[in-house]
Amino acid sequence: MSLLSGVSAFFGLDISSSALHAVELRGNGPLKALYKYAYMPIDSKIALSDSKNDQQRLTQAIAQLVSQAGFTTKHVAVGVPSSRVFTTVADVDRLPAHELEKSIRYQADALIPTPLDESKIDWTILGDSPVDRTKSEILLTSVPNEFIERRLDIVEGAGLNVIAFEPDNLALARALTPLDATGALMIVDVGQKTTDIVAVYGGSPRLTRSIPTGMEAILRAAMQNLNIDEKQAEQFVMKFGLSRDKLEGQVYGAIASTAELIASEIEKSIKFFQTRYAGVKLDRIIVTGSGATLPEFPLYLANKFMLNVEIGNAWRNVQYSPDRQNELLAISNQFSVAVGLAGRIE
Repeated sequence: MSLLSGVSAFFGLDISSSALHAVELRGNGPLKALYKYAYMPIDSKIALSDSKNDQQRLTQAIAQLVSQAGFTTKHVAVGVPSSRVFTTVADVDRLPAHELEKSIRYQADALIPTPLDESKIDWTILGDSPVDRTKSEILLTSVPNEFIERRLDIVEGAGLNVIAFEPDNLALARALTPLDATGALMIVDVGQKTTDIVAVYGGSPRLTRSIPTGMEAILRAAMQNLNIDEKQAEQFVMKFGLSRDKLEGQVYGAIASTAELIASEIEKSIKFFQTRYAGVKLDRIIVTGSGATLPEFPLYLANKFMLNVEIGNAWRNVQYSPDRQNELLAISNQFSVAVGLAGRIE
């Protein structure tokens, strides 16, 4: 959802439910160099609030982040939470460009959940349809106008110029997919409130989903089943996770059913992908967000799906000084969306 092309310098801004993350990259082409990054925790109540007061607080937080970090550009690409975006893959007739737009908009009217005149829609042609070679496959996204306009007011209020909005899950795919990837892979980003699932094939997202189960649900399960407070739950979960042999498996027993909710949605996504892209082998699962730091969660997925599972590296397609490797890898699981936004090629 680009609003302006030809901008040479911009940074990516990820407004999550608990923090602001910003990254500026320099250079041309897919492999850019890290120039600057910044982070600021925010009150989870203000991130998606509709109240004017909370939106003003969010604007102030963004302005403070940008000022403290010293970004040299006011141009910014902003992430849109996957939970606010409808994304689907569709097949369309092969048509000349001037007819294609009309055809896609007509088809979108029947596909997207909100009225067309109340939505911003965007699409990318992925190539031939895998189920009908006479048609083209597109990735179609839509976001309610109201949300985009509200977010635009918030970011512009901080003195910034928004050049693009992009769904978080598409930015995730750009950051975490290896540039030389040939097969298919699945990205699982466990956030505070939601988990994003993205299947990538041929360098492009082919399936994206956001489910309303994340780290908060896992902590809540630990609190309820172990009868402990939130601070204790966080300590236990982040220390023992899904380990069956630590603390007599009590933490595992408390959170396993919630982890299984996430796993069952991953399984549905794998089945959908394999049905649509018959014969395409899913190579691996890449885990990021809280899922990357939850002990034994990657192993849990590897055993369940008999697939290679790796921890995502947000900086894998970014150049930086070798002496910064430890510093950057320590925060990698938090910066995938911001890096992906900063890596856009206009």
